[in-house]
Amino acid sequence: MWLPLFSLYILISLNSITSIGIGDLNVPPEHVTYVFNAFPSVADACLSDPQCSYKELAESKRCWGYEHNCNRDISYPVRPVCPGDHRGWVKTKEAQYDTFYTQADFGYVKEQIDDLMVMCEATYPDDTSLECSKYLRFCRGRNMMLNFTGLIGRGDNLRYKIDILGPGQIGGFCNFYSERLKKEADHMSALQSWAPELIHFVKTPQRPIPDGMCDIVIKKPTYIMKLDATVNMYHHFCDFFNLYASLHVNSTHPSTFSKDNHILVWETFTYESAFKETFKAFTDNPIWDLKTFRGKVVCFKNVVLPLLPRMIFGLFYNTPLVRFLL
Repeated sequence: MWLPLFSLYILISLNSITSIGIGDLNVPPEHVTYVFNAFPSVADACLSDPQCSYKELAESKRCWGYEHNCNRDISYPVRPVCPGDHRGWVKTKEAQYDTFYTQADFGYVKEQIDDLMVMCEATYPDDTSLECSKYLRFCRGRNMMLNFTGLIGRGDNLRYKIDILGPGQIGGFCNFYSERLKKEADHMSALQSWAPELIHFVKTPQRPIPDGMCDIVIKKPTYIMKLDATVNMYHHFCDFFNLYASLHVNSTHPSTFSKDNHILVWETFTYESAFKETFKAFTDNPIWDLKTFRGKVVCFKNVVLPLLPRMIFGLFYNTPLVRFLL
């Protein structure tokens, strides 16, 4: 299910909807009805916009499948064919369908959303916040500080390293639940989780941005990515695939699929790949790497640490699948 949907997004998003007059949705026309249902304000804006050509979709009730009020009957319409014997896999035939949905459909996204837990709780708007899914596979934060001064003198060959950050070089001002974070830091591997970085998270004595702790403040949403092998299409598309899934996990605003954001690659190599054009489906801006901020303390107003390419029982690379046919 995920592969054809992801491919459709990649192929069509370069020609995103512009006539709708309600912002840069950056979704294929086939997906507009799902955005309308997720964000009713977008549907209302379309109905009041004479230039919007999707008015007939504004009343349609379709959902991706991970929304809390989404009935499976109106969710994204993909159902695998499971003609084989379910015994040895699950207890019932219906459980076979449910297992596939959780492993490789929007049920996987729902699982990440349901698993989100607060690691760093804000009291006031300028405070820091951080929440992560199980095993720190996906995280999102606000007003976070990352200190890259430790990169001075380390050269330009940092890749797949778990010591990019040291103690106290990531953090923010918040109610920090340190034991909760440590409990989820079992998957201590470069491409399996964000544990190698977040294990160094600390509560700062001041609010990073208003109290002037930052050399640079990044205001646009930023996705920090730890990439698989970029020379190989299969491995690199693990990255794009999980980035797309992460857009859904982070889907809390109509600008979910906007390309007005930044992508920071978590290595000091200058990004280059035969498949680099794919990033144009996700951002309009140049791809950053760690050299961009070497020696600086950088604060991010909004930052996402997406799902990673080699998670245990993750998507695309290590996906366990119940027996099925598409």
